[in-house]
Amino acid sequence: MPFISGGAKVLGVFGWPVEHSLSPAMHNAAISALNLPYLYVPFAVPPSELKGAVEGLKSLGIVGVNLTIPHKEAVIPLCDEISDNAREVGAVNTLHLVDGRVLGDNTDGRGFYEPLRAIGYELKGKQAFVFGAGGAARSVVFQLLREGAKAAICNRSPERAERLAKAAVDAGYDSDRISVVPMEASALRECIAESSLFVQTAKIGMHPNIDEMPQIPLDALHADLLVYDLVYNPLETSLLAEAKLRGCRTLDGLKMLVYQGAVAFHKWTGVFPPTDVMEQAALDGLKSR
Repeated sequence: MPFISGGAKVLGVFGWPVEHSLSPAMHNAAISALNLPYLYVPFAVPPSELKGAVEGLKSLGIVGVNLTIPHKEAVIPLCDEISDNAREVGAVNTLHLVDGRVLGDNTDGRGFYEPLRAIGYELKGKQAFVFGAGGAARSVVFQLLREGAKAAICNRSPERAERLAKAAVDAGYDSDRISVVPMEASALRECIAESSLFVQTAKIGMHPNIDEMPQIPLDALHADLLVYDLVYNPLETSLLAEAKLRGCRTLDGLKMLVYQGAVAFHKWTGVFPPTDVMEQAALDGLKSR
């Protein structure tokens, strides 16, 4: 354990529970690599104590925190200001304290997009098939629309998909770039055939249910499709394994986790961190579980 001086600046994550979070490992690895005067700490904050915890950030001079389940929506009224990203998605995953004000942001959309940009994948004009309609899907859909892509949403509960599509239209995005796909084999097959990106946003296939698969016709997967699964434990889900067999390019969810953290790190410190260092720390954390 390195010596922590009184001049160290504190960052952290609020969650309940928070023991599973890979964020401390990722951020402290980046802090160490850059030799910055910061420390990233996990804070177990029960829902009933969230307001007091946010107020405590100001009292303690903490620079910023990430928020995980169940605080991403409940924290919104506790912020002095929230970003357009957070307002569209309806969730905050990053707090930054500036001049005593609590600024709320959502870095999940950027976290989703940056791994695509890193491999030179251009979203503008492309169609993406998005499976799922929960919180992660909202970040993905809005980022796709910001980048000029089309989003075709499919969810086991079609009402949730319809609500997400309506939220995007209400936010001012063109309705002709947003569609809802019914959970029917023929409709799914046609949509996937027309898509160049498939984003799996649900928890399907996450440990310990590693054999689970989205209910899609696997024969619709094609070699021109990039399959991006936001699950990161395991790194190669059953969906990604099947996609590789069919010649698809693939991306795992760990990169989104790393990049959403990196965007927050840059916001707090003014320095963009080494994402390779953060990714290795996250991998090590997964292996130790």
